[in-house]
Amino acid sequence: MIVDTPAEVLDARPGSRLMWPVEAVASILLVFVIGLLLAGVISRYVLSLPIVWIDEAASISFLWLAMLGSAIAIDRNEHLRLTIFLNLIPERGRHFVDALALLVVATVLLALIVPASQYVQEEWYVTSAALNIPMSFRASAIVAGLALMSVIAVGHAIRAATLANLAAAVAVIAALAVVGWLLSPLFLTLGYANIVIFLVGVVAVCLLLGVPIAFCFGVGTIAFIAFSTHVPMIVLVGRIDEGMSSLILLSVPIFVLLGCVLDATGMGKAIVEFMASLLGHVKAGMSYVLLGSMFLVSGISGSKVSDMATVAPALFPEMKRRGHKPKEMIALLATGAAMADTVPPSIVLIVLGSVAGVSIAALFTSGFVIAVVLLLVLAVLARWKASGESSMEGVHRAPFSLVWKTLLVSAPALVLPFLIRGAVGGGVATATEVSTIAVLYALVIGALFYGGIGAKKFYAMLVETAALSGAILLILGTASAMAWALTQTGFANQLAIYMTDLPGGWFSFMLVTIAVFMVLGCVLEGLPAIVLMAPIMFPIAARLGINDVHYSMVVVTAMNIGLMAPPIGIGFYIACKIGDVSPDEAMSAIWPYLGALLAGLLLIAAVPALSVAYL
Repeated sequence: MIVDTPAEVLDARPGSRLMWPVEAVASILLVFVIGLLLAGVISRYVLSLPIVWIDEAASISFLWLAMLGSAIAIDRNEHLRLTIFLNLIPERGRHFVDALALLVVATVLLALIVPASQYVQEEWYVTSAALNIPMSFRASAIVAGLALMSVIAVGHAIRAATLANLAAAVAVIAALAVVGWLLSPLFLTLGYANIVIFLVGVVAVCLLLGVPIAFCFGVGTIAFIAFSTHVPMIVLVGRIDEGMSSLILLSVPIFVLLGCVLDATGMGKAIVEFMASLLGHVKAGMSYVLLGSMFLVSGISGSKVSDMATVAPALFPEMKRRGHKPKEMIALLATGAAMADTVPPSIVLIVLGSVAGVSIAALFTSGFVIAVVLLLVLAVLARWKASGESSMEGVHRAPFSLVWKTLLVSAPALVLPFLIRGAVGGGVATATEVSTIAVLYALVIGALFYGGIGAKKFYAMLVETAALSGAILLILGTASAMAWALTQTGFANQLAIYMTDLPGGWFSFMLVTIAVFMVLGCVLEGLPAIVLMAPIMFPIAARLGINDVHYSMVVVTAMNIGLMAPPIGIGFYIACKIGDVSPDEAMSAIWPYLGALLAGLLLIAAVPALSVAYL
């Protein structure tokens, strides 16, 4: 459906081995960023001697990591994209569309290189406060990354497409560019209609063609600015930089790495085995174990994919033995991941806090309680459906000795989610600081109690983290640029006036929010939907007197329901892939679980105290 990640055939692709220097540098940068942040934590909290230049050095390294990681993601075909409609095209036509999509990516990158170079020149006159060096050293990462990505994209297009398809794709892009340029005097007079043409229409067409989401936003925004405004393109580069560069986002690659460590060391599996020994003997017990495991494991990794990949292989064989249908297991796995996405540490909550200016500590505290509400809703439905468990014969309560043994084995892993949650929620440390401590803790505990990670495996984890983080951060950058373009039209103010006059007041606005973010969650996945819409929707919520934390919980939950909703929802297909179940088979089973989540969401929206009473 969404992320084509043929890592197993990476070495078979021509030129893939030429990326090893880039992968090595990205891995070194990731380790360097973590080391810098750890040094900052130690100097601040242990030595009481803050090192003032650490944040600047980390910010410079972070942008280079993001751009090189984006290039690695292009080489590995790991950028997030929608492929459900692409797969409906006949094979001959699909080859042309693939070539067209790659050249659209290259067009976006090439269109940004010149303004990015101008941006670097402008940044030469800005000096960093602590390191006292020109900010061009940092901004040059954008030019380097764009150039490297464009070379990779063009190289892939040349290798993968026939000359005829390449020529036809170039002709289509050139023709559209000429038409846009010729019609630009008309576009300048259309006002809000340009939003529909470029920021909705162009983006939607590119999504359907399988263009990666980051570049869909990029091409729509570039076309909007170039053909319907007089804004210089250098402004767009600045907005992309701003969207990728918040210090709060430093925790994103570190939590991604933490999820990899969790999976590689078996810490998550230890938690699952403890839950199974505790609850596996009761009716619907394995469903409870799956939901409870998703809840606890998500408190370590912060990643839905990592959560599902940890829990499913450990539980599905026993669940099948007890009569659970594969489609029911996938439904529970997918909605369990949606439920657990508010459990800290959540990358979605971190990004939302960064974009909307909401306290990360408050989001973490509230997210934990909201996840409990959704957990209970899903558990009630699982218990009601437990009549399908036909093979409870021979299943007995685990002896206390086994429960105690699994508790001892899992205890070091169980400590980690509460360490993260308590440190951030209690204001002891920031999410970024806690993420570095958590990685160090996981590596040490993994080495001492769970067998550790070999050097080759750890390097592969670093590269994978760089690629995934680069893909995520490039989406945040281009989505931020598109959101800025949208707000500059004045559309946001008009929407705010309309929304504040809705009959039914704040709750009607909540219902609109639920509908909007469920649809966007289906199509765009969580992070781009948040970055795109949060700058528009949160000010409206504030006008209506809605608490920002309460509104955040509604937004994230609605988005996650959309994310798991077939036939488009991205997360649903990821769950099917992890559980090795056909999406066609699982589709019919997920609707009751999504209905239960929606009921829980309406309760959360209607009762603000669930989100904010304990803050």
